[in-house]
Amino acid sequence: MVKYAIQTIKNGLAFRSTLQTGVETLNALSPLLERIKGSTSNNLLDRPRDEDIVRLETHLRGIEELVEESKKLKRTWWKSPTFPRYQAKLRKKDEDFQRHLAVHVQMMLLAKVTEILDILMNVKISGQFDEKQNTALCGAPEAPHCMGMDELLIDLKIEMMKDGVSVRVLTGLGGSGKTTLAKKLCSDPQIEGKFGGNIFFVTVSKEPDLMIFAQTLFERCRRPVPKFRTEEDAIIQLELLLMQVGRKPILLVLDDVWPGSESLVEKLIKFKIPNYKILVTSRDAFRRFGTPCKLDPLDHNHAVSLFYQFAQLNDSSSSDMPDKNLVHEIVKGCKGSPLALQVIAGSLCQQPFEKWQSMMEFFQNKSILESESYFPNNTPDTHLLCRLQESLDSLKDINKKECFMDLGLFPDDQEIPVPVLIDMWVTLYNLDEDGTKAMDNVNDLSNRNLINFIDTRKVATEKHMYYNNHYVMIHDLLRDLAILQSKGESFEQRKRLIIDLNGGNRPDWWIKPNHDGIVTRIGKLVKWNQLKVAARILSISTDETFSSDWCDMKPDEAKVLILNLRSDQYSLPDFTKKMSKLEVLIITNYGFHRSELTKFELLGFLSNLKRIRLEKVSVPSLCILKNLRKLSLHMCNTRNAFESCSIQISDAMPNLEELSIDYCKDLIKLPDGLCNITTLKKLSITNCRKLSALPHDIKNLENLEVLRLCSCSDLEEMPESVAGLNKLRCLDISDCVSLSKLPDNIGHLQKLEKLSIKGCSELSGLPNSVIKFGNLNHEMHVICDEEGFALWEWFPNIPNIKIVKAKVEINLNWLHRTCS
Repeated sequence: MVKYAIQTIKNGLAFRSTLQTGVETLNALSPLLERIKGSTSNNLLDRPRDEDIVRLETHLRGIEELVEESKKLKRTWWKSPTFPRYQAKLRKKDEDFQRHLAVHVQMMLLAKVTEILDILMNVKISGQFDEKQNTALCGAPEAPHCMGMDELLIDLKIEMMKDGVSVRVLTGLGGSGKTTLAKKLCSDPQIEGKFGGNIFFVTVSKEPDLMIFAQTLFERCRRPVPKFRTEEDAIIQLELLLMQVGRKPILLVLDDVWPGSESLVEKLIKFKIPNYKILVTSRDAFRRFGTPCKLDPLDHNHAVSLFYQFAQLNDSSSSDMPDKNLVHEIVKGCKGSPLALQVIAGSLCQQPFEKWQSMMEFFQNKSILESESYFPNNTPDTHLLCRLQESLDSLKDINKKECFMDLGLFPDDQEIPVPVLIDMWVTLYNLDEDGTKAMDNVNDLSNRNLINFIDTRKVATEKHMYYNNHYVMIHDLLRDLAILQSKGESFEQRKRLIIDLNGGNRPDWWIKPNHDGIVTRIGKLVKWNQLKVAARILSISTDETFSSDWCDMKPDEAKVLILNLRSDQYSLPDFTKKMSKLEVLIITNYGFHRSELTKFELLGFLSNLKRIRLEKVSVPSLCILKNLRKLSLHMCNTRNAFESCSIQISDAMPNLEELSIDYCKDLIKLPDGLCNITTLKKLSITNCRKLSALPHDIKNLENLEVLRLCSCSDLEEMPESVAGLNKLRCLDISDCVSLSKLPDNIGHLQKLEKLSIKGCSELSGLPNSVIKFGNLNHEMHVICDEEGFALWEWFPNIPNIKIVKAKVEINLNWLHRTCS
């Protein structure tokens, strides 16, 4: 009895200690749990999964309930026969919770860190910057090469380092290097030290929209992008945003502000934010904002140095070096314009002497004055456009010149995806289907400095090259030049018809029939006659206020239709169903919210339609497209098309050969019936983090040659039937961070030429069947990281396998695409 009493007293003292531990645990963790549940960042990162939070909350609630019951026994424990049971329960709860924290929560945190790193490593990397390229995040853009602008850079730096609020204008001719200098300023160490992450670099362009501008800054600040009711609402919310991020001084760079857009600057300068600086780059001096900084043409010595760099000339006495006097005469003809020096040097790089001589003669004789009449209005850009035209004329390959002119079909200051160009050029110029020759054209235009080529993710091998991470940008003056090339004839006869529709404005040729059959052309009545155009390419750009009020047009000859839109709702033109020769449809939404497409069923009338690319739209229910060969979906919502549609994809697109789905956040599984499309050769599902499984009947894709599943972070396993894809040449599962094993019989893929397992951090081993790759009749490339390389060390000396260790490259400039 005495022993029992002593043990009861000890248990009672321990009970108090255990109870106090439970109370302290609740007090410490309950507020943290509420913060996790309410955090906006949870939605941004597909955050700790709901079940993880529920499990953690269940543990805490269990402790809380037991603590409340135990408190009643705290003062009378010696009288209660049940307190030992509560003591044991509390201790058991505490042990279970400690185990949960030590094991499950730690693994959850590791998984989340891995997911964040996965996101960061899948960011599109922009290693080069065109004068018109936007940065993707708050912070300084990458420092470009800057020559002959040191004094002006120092003046701007002194102004920006001063305390207080101010606006400064950097002015100069088009192509003079204003954007280059502004970016150089932003990446100066002292400027970065003062402003930190509060450097915002935004391209404004010709027709700025205040609400879009405000949405851009919300996006750059990694905040949800609101839909503003009015411009006043946008200004109010934008000021509140900048006040929130304004713990450090703010530098706002407004690049490429055109005359007539001063009101935007005036509204922004009124923000009551301390240490708030605005730098404006413009061809106009905007003297109302004070004395501008004028960027003059380069002096001759700096111009020569820049030309040597772009022409890849070294200062040696090599026999293939052009005569220095010849170089100096050509440089003089460029009039100190960095853009002209860059483009003309690119056109002459590694060219024979006759090309150099011809360029010098062009600058020296009067033919340049005669050619200037080609350019309208005799603007300050006329001389520069004329020199750029001469560089363009040096292109002997007519297809390459046509390809350059096609770049004017897209909105200014926007990156153009290389797959879009490939889809167009393969169709228009009868190039090879795999895009090799189209890429040759891209590379040649880039080497001539007519475009800026952006490779956002380096690949370890060129086998089965994937172009979804490649973009091009074009300087606005070069874009103007491309458009001018297309306007040599009346719009009815042009090869490329470019139409810009903003708000209620319509061109004077716009025709729309009324109910009585009378046709109204802007400003007068005319007899009924459909507007017939001969263009092979039709490019239509609309703004966010466009009402889908289409004219009645008959583009019988069009093979490519490009629709550039910004509105949340968008209806395909009624004349689409008349485009009997249409082969390529490209719809790109440049707004901040996905656009709802209507009248998609009109495409069912087009028997020649072979390629469709949709970007940032909600894909509607599928219609029958029997001859479609390629479907590309980028940053789209796919639920209506793949889950809610009454038509299976195999019935809608029975002859599909290539399906590419990239950055589609709502894609959880592949569409039903996909594996019945036996014609499919390429299947690319990339950056779709919620994709959790592949269909088990994937082996039915008997002609599949490329299976790409990059950065599908929730994909945990691959079905064994993948090993039955007997024609598979490329399998890319890089950065599938949850994938724990490969199919046991993967070695049966005897046609495999490339296997990429880079970033598959959960892979703990390789199946023994990989030994069978030694029987291949060709060399197979295996792309992996250090961890993957270690797995292959267990299978040394397998013939015909070449292991390539990929370098880890982290870059954040892709976030402006993935966050949209």
